Amino acid sequence: MTNNLNIRKIFFLALLIFCANLFAASNGYTPKKREFRGAWIQCVNGQFIGMSTEKMQQTLTYQLDELQKDGVNAIFFQVRAECDALYQSDIEPWSRFLTGVQGKAPQPYWDPLQWMIDQCHKRGMELHAWLNPYRAKTKFTSSLDPKHIAMTNPGRVFPYDGLFILNPGMRENREYIIKVVNDIVERYDIDGIHMDDYFYPYPVAGLQIPDDREYAANSNGISNREDWRRDNVNVFIKECGEAIHRLKPWVKFGISPFGIYRNKRDGVEVGSLTKGTQNYDDLYADVLLWVNNGWIDYSVPQLYWQIGHTAADYKTLIEWWNRYASARPLYIGEDVERTAKFADVDNPKINQMPAKFTLHSKLPNVDGTVLWYAKAAVDNVGNYGTMLRNKYWRYPALQPLMPFIDSKAPKKPKKVKPVWTSDGYVLFWTKPKAKHWDDEVHKYVVYRFEKGEKINLYNPAKIVTITDKEHYKLPYVDGTARYTYVVTALDRMSNESKPVKKKLKL
Repeated sequence: MTNNLNIRKIFFLALLIFCANLFAASNGYTPKKREFRGAWIQCVNGQFIGMSTEKMQQTLTYQLDELQKDGVNAIFFQVRAECDALYQSDIEPWSRFLTGVQGKAPQPYWDPLQWMIDQCHKRGMELHAWLNPYRAKTKFTSSLDPKHIAMTNPGRVFPYDGLFILNPGMRENREYIIKVVNDIVERYDIDGIHMDDYFYPYPVAGLQIPDDREYAANSNGISNREDWRRDNVNVFIKECGEAIHRLKPWVKFGISPFGIYRNKRDGVEVGSLTKGTQNYDDLYADVLLWVNNGWIDYSVPQLYWQIGHTAADYKTLIEWWNRYASARPLYIGEDVERTAKFADVDNPKINQMPAKFTLHSKLPNVDGTVLWYAKAAVDNVGNYGTMLRNKYWRYPALQPLMPFIDSKAPKKPKKVKPVWTSDGYVLFWTKPKAKHWDDEVHKYVVYRFEKGEKINLYNPAKIVTITDKEHYKLPYVDGTARYTYVVTALDRMSNESKPVKKKLKL
């Protein structure tokens, strides 16, 4: 009788484990230790215009705090929307999207880019400076500062549908944009330079790009005008990436292109089964060339549509990018509001967030997500933020590796030991010495394991913090519970050192 009871218990336990595993598998999501979790904070929507320095800092602080709770580990902060600056620049005027008047400095004075770098790094987040390369004026900007490039050099821009565009066919414009990029890279401790989908302007019916003169003078032997336009952008992307890495090899260069590369049709071999604006044919942006040639360090296609969209189906597109854009880390641009708005195609009672994250988890070349836009997640539209912090991004994540920049791990932390302080029981360590930038430690990972538990550093659930500090306050209770803490070091490219273990009683 006792044996039968034990057998039943064992069978019941095995059944519970099987059901739990089955549920996890059907749920379709497995936490990743390395994952890019970004969010776009834009200025061009006017959300900061006229805000006082104190109010804008309060607004950004709240957003960053909430995003940190959601698990975000990188911010794309828009600092150049129309050849202007949300930072101190001797090249371009202060942005009207900051003060309301182009060329007017903020009062009280502050530097939003430097402030955001400090705030993001304090929270363990990367900060990527987001620039619009060619756009010189948005539709609703009515006046330009006398020092603006369109005022000092009007022949270098052309009007298009209410915009001003720096003419990509002019080499001096490519050199000018790279000069702006170099200025930012040299003076600020950013983690990346980020550019979005605005290269040549989005086509408008009946409007032609006025570049006859430039094509006639500088065709470079290219007989097809469209190929020439693509070459102009290709040259810029290649030269810009090279310039960034000459100054600081660790600064990542990324692009977030429009979500459709090309529509598959007669004569187009590498295209998706979609119908819409195309990077290659309409914006003259050959993103796959940049990825496959290693001219950029990551790409973030803007897949803002829903699963089941008739012209641009999300599932079709994410699978296409996963297949063709894997030569560099691939992150997916997600529209928070649209994801929350549309119902799951198989379960109309829920939105599309679970289905999209399932696709992310299943596709091997998808290394992360960037949220469009940050405030929508902060406002918790459709419980999106709640789901991030309680499920999908519940555990901290390291950045994806970029071995093409640096693959060597740093030395491990030194002198790891617990110390009683006036603030409680604290685990301290010291930074190992480094000879070069690629050896230098910039962050640490702290793991916690219970007594008897196998040390598994691949399990993100065991990470208690990713920090730039050289200490961690231990959750001491009564000194009866035994744990093993593990500390590792990360360099600028998130290569991880060997572990240092320390057994503790808490």
